[in-house]
Amino acid sequence: MTASEVAQKGQSAKKASRKLAVTPTDIKNYALEKMAEALDKNARIILEANAIDLQAGEKKGLSKTLLDRLALDGKRIKGMVEGLNIVKALPDPVGEILAEGKRPNGLKIKKVRVPLGVIGIIYEARPNVTADSIALCLKSGNAVILRGGSDAIQSNIEIAKLLSEAAYSAGIPDGSVQLIHSTNRESAEELMKARAYVDVLIPRGGKSLIQAVIKAAQVPTIETGEGNCHAYVEKTADLKMAVEIVYNAKVSRPSVCNAIETLLVDDAVAAEFLPLVQKKLDQANVELRGCPKTMKILPLIKAATEEDWQTEFLALILAIKVVSGIDEAIEHITQYGTKHSETIITKDKKAARKFQDNIDAAAVYVNASTRFTDGFEFGFGAEIGISTQKLHARGPMGLPELTSYKYLVEGTGQVRNA
Repeated sequence: MTASEVAQKGQSAKKASRKLAVTPTDIKNYALEKMAEALDKNARIILEANAIDLQAGEKKGLSKTLLDRLALDGKRIKGMVEGLNIVKALPDPVGEILAEGKRPNGLKIKKVRVPLGVIGIIYEARPNVTADSIALCLKSGNAVILRGGSDAIQSNIEIAKLLSEAAYSAGIPDGSVQLIHSTNRESAEELMKARAYVDVLIPRGGKSLIQAVIKAAQVPTIETGEGNCHAYVEKTADLKMAVEIVYNAKVSRPSVCNAIETLLVDDAVAAEFLPLVQKKLDQANVELRGCPKTMKILPLIKAATEEDWQTEFLALILAIKVVSGIDEAIEHITQYGTKHSETIITKDKKAARKFQDNIDAAAVYVNASTRFTDGFEFGFGAEIGISTQKLHARGPMGLPELTSYKYLVEGTGQVRNA
């Protein structure tokens, strides 16, 4: 019986991972340089493949949100190229000494970073994830198995082909980059159970995908993604600043997980602030849904429902609630947030400290947009996902988060007597 595509590519990745784990930094960096050049030189080929995906997506009736995630253009490809170059410039985490010491019996113990091994990525219609994942996995010494969605399959095939060929030509072990071409459910389910080949599985996409992977996976999984994010305008806030932050956090790219979905406004400034922010958001045709207090100030907007407080809209929709103060804002975020990114706009340093201390999220901001929760913006070059859990990583996952560690112990003949 012929092995499945997942099994064949899993075996190849596992074999390559052993060599990749000890591949020198200069070879990995040279590979990243060649990969960036390949993307830059072949942008037209990638855009042609992406156009096929977009056309198919439009025929399928994909939402504007999904089409935006799927779409590539010259600017986004340049961003992918820049991400590869930044990853190249970052320190190689493999071999970093995290701690070292000497025991009373003379044993020398070092704790050093090592690759995870083979990382599986299951993701939806974002072809940039293909480039980011390959770059980060290779630099951190990990082989990668990519299983993207059907909506981006042509884009993913071209990007993976260009990057893997460039990497192998530069000395990266053959088989280190694997893309599963099958987009049926069976291939995803098989990857979720591929304990023989995959060391860690990372899902990237919407809530339904992430939950499906978490429930079905037999491979250790890092939960990423869902972002029901909030902005809280505290009573001392600079309202002009608050308008700009809210607009950016909602409108700059509403289809991504670090965009805000709910705006909380202190009752003391609601009457003044809400008309200002509505005027600004109207420029982008944002649909507003408000609590009863909000609707008294903005009577023409829709009423917010209980479901709205729980929803990651990923669209130009914003739920608004007027709160009595910081305690109610914290309680609301604690109840409905997904531990992704939250921000407070305030002039009160005590309020800022209280918000940051009490909000349990991967990134907690003061006077800044949540849209900065991103590997590139944090200086990681790219990210393999934004972890909303606490084990083994949290927030944008860059190179160090794609490693584990081991202990190197050196003795001079010591034996244990007890």
